[in-house]
Amino acid sequence: MTVPLPVFVVLPLAAAFMLPLFGKKGKSAATLLANLVTIGLVVMAVSTIGQWRTYEVGRWSIPLGINLVLDGLSCLLLLAISVVSAAAMLFSTRYMEQYTAKSKYLCLFMLMVTGMNGVVLSGDIFNLFVFLEIASIASYALVGFGCEHEELEASFKYMVLGSIASMFVLFGVALVYGNTGTLNMAYISRTIGVRGMNLGLTFAMCLFIAGFGLKAALVPFHAWLPDAHPSAPAPISAMLSGVLIKALGVYALTRVLFNIFGVSVAVGWIIITLAVLSMVCGALLALGQWDFKRLLAYSSISQVGYVVLGLGLGALIIAKGGNPAVASLAILGGLLHLLNHAVYKSLLFLNSGSVEMATGTRQLKEMGGLAEKMPYTRATCAIASASIAGIPPLAGFWSKLLIVIAAIQAEYYWIAAIVVGVSVCTLIMYLKVHRYAFLGELPESLKDVKENKGSMLLAMSLLAVLCVLMGLLVIVEPLRANVLEPAVKVVMDGLDYSANIIAQK
Repeated sequence: MTVPLPVFVVLPLAAAFMLPLFGKKGKSAATLLANLVTIGLVVMAVSTIGQWRTYEVGRWSIPLGINLVLDGLSCLLLLAISVVSAAAMLFSTRYMEQYTAKSKYLCLFMLMVTGMNGVVLSGDIFNLFVFLEIASIASYALVGFGCEHEELEASFKYMVLGSIASMFVLFGVALVYGNTGTLNMAYISRTIGVRGMNLGLTFAMCLFIAGFGLKAALVPFHAWLPDAHPSAPAPISAMLSGVLIKALGVYALTRVLFNIFGVSVAVGWIIITLAVLSMVCGALLALGQWDFKRLLAYSSISQVGYVVLGLGLGALIIAKGGNPAVASLAILGGLLHLLNHAVYKSLLFLNSGSVEMATGTRQLKEMGGLAEKMPYTRATCAIASASIAGIPPLAGFWSKLLIVIAAIQAEYYWIAAIVVGVSVCTLIMYLKVHRYAFLGELPESLKDVKENKGSMLLAMSLLAVLCVLMGLLVIVEPLRANVLEPAVKVVMDGLDYSANIIAQK
């Protein structure tokens, strides 16, 4: 099935404008429509796997017009965004009943999906910025949706730092346009390939690293995330951690560095340094947290470090003229971890939302014995925790293993040691969650706690099944060849990206 590329943007955008019209009396109809839209996006994202094509908006040919680009990398991100959005929306069906103005929530949710889909499909850097702002502004409002002091403070902090990131990106776009005379990614890449880098383009690249690094919450650009993720409603926390920081941060940074500017040894080391700092600092800070969602937030910083580490290691090997097979293995590990983390971290945030809704607290010290009262939440949380800690044969094990193997083959043994060490810290932090939340004696105040079932349980169960099955993406060759390897090829092609796009004009 060939799906017109604008549908990924137009469909959620149209839903965003329609949903507020339902009003208070039409909450059920609005929720049903939102669920149908997100499920439809999943079906369309699956149908695009393995495709490579472009779409010229308004029939204006590039570089004058705007184009959308579907390649292996954008297919992978579309799939992650669609799956997590569908699960989060399904979970929201019952969870958001405790809030008012549900139609406004659904509208903002769809705007966020619109922005993320636009970012991963955009073929020019200015429209990438426009879609990035659509997703960002919607997420600022969703973080503060509860309108309590904590939510509003976190939303304001997130908005300030997010605006600084957007300013960096916009200044970078202006510098690129001033030095190349075009905004289309393919033509920028071709111009840089012919003329080479200059001081202005180098500074623009630095601005992009800072801007997209802030969006990805890499250390030391992470200050907004530990407040924003715990404060947001649980489905939004799942979206922020699962896909937003990937689409607006990791994907955009990968596209710009690999396919527009091209990687160098210096860039490779910068990425690896940011990744290692994020992995280590995020893990250590998570160990000391007693707020369930805040622990998950710091864990997200650590896990994004794995994704960026795989990409940075691949960039360094490519820049040094090393073995392309080892570079592709590192990039494969990074991209697989991106997909894995989107699923299991989303599930963990939904678990935390289920626990908070049932108990009225996020503090681990105030819980205990919930395995008896919430067996399904405990079971899905155990699956996600084992996956994120890298326990075989779950999905997280395979992505970490690929990064370790690539680091050893490239003779960066210290990187492999850090990956293993941080995995041990990750295991400890999730053992702590289970020890204090689900095991032990049930407090008297929680005697009446009941399991959250219905759509909330269904959303958690679907993601738990994916955590178990996603290891097949590596083991089963047809799945790997159609889902992962096209994305790896896009990254490995580097500046050849421009020739592939221009050839399809």
